[in-house]
This record gives sequence, structure tokens and C-alpha cells, in this order.
Amino acid sequence: MNGPQPLTDNLQSLAKLADDELQAVLLEGVSRTFALTIPQLPEKLYHAVANAYLLCRIVDTIEDEVSLTAEQKKYFCAGFIQIVKTGRGAEAFAAELAPLLSEQTIPAEHCLIHLIPRVIAITHGLDGAQIQALAACVETMANGMPVYQALDLRAGLKTLKDMDDYCYYVAGCVGEMLAKLFCHYSPQIDAHREELLTLSVSFGQGLQMTNILKDIWDDAKRGVCWLPQDIFTETGFDLAELTPETDDERFRQGLEHLIGIAHGHLQNALTYTKLLPSHETGIRNFCLWALGMAVLTLKKIKQNLSFNESDQVKISRKSVKTTIAVCKLSARSNLLLTLIFNLTSRDLKTPGWQYLPKSHTGQ
Repeated sequence: MNGPQPLTDNLQSLAKLADDELQAVLLEGVSRTFALTIPQLPEKLYHAVANAYLLCRIVDTIEDEVSLTAEQKKYFCAGFIQIVKTGRGAEAFAAELAPLLSEQTIPAEHCLIHLIPRVIAITHGLDGAQIQALAACVETMANGMPVYQALDLRAGLKTLKDMDDYCYYVAGCVGEMLAKLFCHYSPQIDAHREELLTLSVSFGQGLQMTNILKDIWDDAKRGVCWLPQDIFTETGFDLAELTPETDDERFRQGLEHLIGIAHGHLQNALTYTKLLPSHETGIRNFCLWALGMAVLTLKKIKQNLSFNESDQVKISRKSVKTTIAVCKLSARSNLLLTLIFNLTSRDLKTPGWQYLPKSHTGQ
């Protein structure tokens, strides 16, 4: 999708594809990770989860578009919430938004925006409970993310609570939606509904924190920092002074603390996965692959706290293949999964340190 083909040719060829094939191609264009993990799901879940990620990516595309003002982003986010809820107005919405996208938005996302009417038609072919879960997620994400457009984030977020809130809007609500879809799919999974919904938010946060830590320097180049200042105040470092040239033990100590917090969330992600029936290996692998890659990424960051480019802590293709192979072999055994997780992530904790929020943070 990123080749030299003109956009119109791409759109015409994509429009001819069957629904599942179209979603697979769009996913491959906008997220190789999810293009890899979502097909592991049972067929009844694949259709809904693939659609859900495309809806979330549409919200992301609006939020990331540099040519749109904060007001325009708020306007398009509000409009998209209504389209997902009702299934109406998708063609006019796409026609209004598509011409405003800049060249900084990747070709695959241009295609996705043009094809919003088709994506929404797929959404409204789902079961009522599935549509409700997807719409609730999109509403939370599309209402929450514009809040951060108005903030000066050059010196980070104020507190860990602020980071938790941000992670919820971009990932925790996605975790909740997936838990609802899994519960709708299986009465056996639905028996653990409340616990899964609680753990799903933590699961999402663990993955999002890993991304934030990996992408510190990419974000810094855009004048953005998602790290919480209160963690670094404790170590004596001011995030306002952060640059790719920063070589400061106090900053590295703060990073270690955040890695320890992320590890706790990934521990919850493992608990979540172990609650799923052992015979549902597709759903388990969907969760485990993401969990395994997050653990390996955190390990690389912990081993190279002085990194100043995301590529330096990116896990190799060999590591991804190994993660997939290990997960497939151990997916059915909770005991084996626990042993592997504990062995692999044992260095991520920060012994003797505990986050103690100040009373003014509201925690």
C-alpha cells in the first residue's frame, strides 16, 4: 500500500476486496504488529477485533494529523463518535476529512480515511453487543485524546496519575473493549467478566508505557514528553531539561522506576491471560505475543538506559519469531507461562523502591 501506485488506483483495487480481505490489507498497512496478532483469533472474533483496531486507527490518524488545528481535531473526533454509534454520515465525513490530510500522514492512513464508509458498514454488520463495545471504546478515546492537544507537553505530564489517565484513553479503553468482545464470544470467559475488565485496563497500560519508554526520543523531536515529572522529581531530575544528549544518572534512575511500574502492569496482563480458558489458544496467543514483545522491549531499555534512539531498543525479528514460538508451545499451561514470565522479566523490578504519590496528585 505504500508503493508508487496513485491513491485512486489503490482505492479502486481495495474497494473490490471482500470485507475480511479488505480489513487484513488495511491492518497490514497501518499496523504490522496487529496484522500479525489479530489473525490468531478465532474467526468469530477476528472480524470484530480487526474492525475495532481500524476504528481506533482512524481516531489516531485524526489526532496525529499535523495540518489540523486542535478545534478541527475535536470537531472530527466528535463527528466520528456519532458515525460509529449510528452508522450514518460516513461518506460525507470521509469526503470532508480526506482532503485535509497532509503528506506526513502515511499512504495507508490516507486509504483508511477514504474507506471510512466501508469500515463503518462492516462495523454495523456486527452483533449489537459488539457494536456497543466498539462505540464505547471510540467514544472514550475520541473524547479523551483531544484533551492532550491543548497541553504543553515539553516538560512531561505532572504526575503518574496523569500518565495513567493518558494510557487509559489510548490503550486501557481498548483493553476494556477486547475484554467485552471476548466475554461476548464465550460464556466461559464471561464468567470472569469483572476481573477481566479491571485487569484489561492494566494490560493496556503496560503495553502503552512500554511504547512511551521506547519512543521517548522520537517524541522529544516533536516537542512532546509523556513521562510523569513526579517520578523524576524524586530522583532530582527536571524533564524540562531533557534532550537526546542527556546523560544523567538521575534520569536513568527515573526510567528504571517507570520500567518497574510497567512490569507490574505486565504481571497483570499475564494474570488476565491465565484467566482465559486454556483451550482458547488463539485468544491466548493474541495476548501473549503482545505481552512477550513488551517484556523483551523493556529488557532492552533496562539494559541500555543511555539509549537516545528508539531503534537502539527495538527488538529484532529473530526475537519476535522466538517469542511467537515460545508462546505457541506454552500457551495452554499457566504454570509454564508463569515460569517463563518470571524468568524473562526478573530484572525489570526495582528492588527496595515503591511509588508513593504526594497527596496533591489526587492518588
